[in-house]
Amino acid sequence: MTFFQRKPRIAQRVRLDIDMQDTVVYAVGDVHGCYKELRSLEQKILLDSLRFQGRKIIIMLGDYIDRGLQSARVLDHLLAPPPKGFQRICLAGNHEVAMLNYLDGHLSRESWLATGGLQTLFSYGIDPARLARLYENSARIDQRIREVIPADHVSFLRGLPIMVRSRKFVFVHAGIRPGVDLAAQADQDLLHIRSDFFEATHLLDRWVVHGHTPVDIPRLEGRRLGIDTAAFQSGRLTAVRIADKQGRLIFS
Repeated sequence: MTFFQRKPRIAQRVRLDIDMQDTVVYAVGDVHGCYKELRSLEQKILLDSLRFQGRKIIIMLGDYIDRGLQSARVLDHLLAPPPKGFQRICLAGNHEVAMLNYLDGHLSRESWLATGGLQTLFSYGIDPARLARLYENSARIDQRIREVIPADHVSFLRGLPIMVRSRKFVFVHAGIRPGVDLAAQADQDLLHIRSDFFEATHLLDRWVVHGHTPVDIPRLEGRRLGIDTAAFQSGRLTAVRIADKQGRLIFS
């Protein structure tokens, strides 16, 4: 749960349209700082992709940081070029937005740390308990944290789009609000929605692939497929390959 000190005024994030004809898409669930699992999954994606011709795209569904131990390394990896022969699109998750809200002063440090931000700070070599012993002023602690986090990481998080859509598919972090046109979807829903989305899958007019809500084994429910398998707990990061209207799950 997120508690805002004051409501941030942030422009709506970008939504991307793609043509999936003659394209193989690999959507990847929530990484949460699990760098080893991400690299393992990418190697399996590369092997799986050898049987296909045409364009190949990896779509990351958000939540690259928090909870796991190597958030900074995951962001370094995503900032680097994608695997050879692939295009990579990284979407925003609610944890990326929470980190930015903290850095921008819209979310308290305590609220962010309580939802996994502590592990993210550790990955940058920052121990907030040690900073608290060095600086009595809370604002100075926040200032020091902002100084340490690389500017290219922050810029990457700010520029993340929030949705990829095609004629038959939608890729998004949490889900969509059924009955609302895709162009009118609120960022808050795309990042956080759960029950309203789950309970109305019969209203969906496209297949929706998402993360955000952990599952043991991904299964189709109506026209949605959730592929967050809680890698930071299970050690299993999941992707789904979509090609020629067929899907296949791939695990790290």
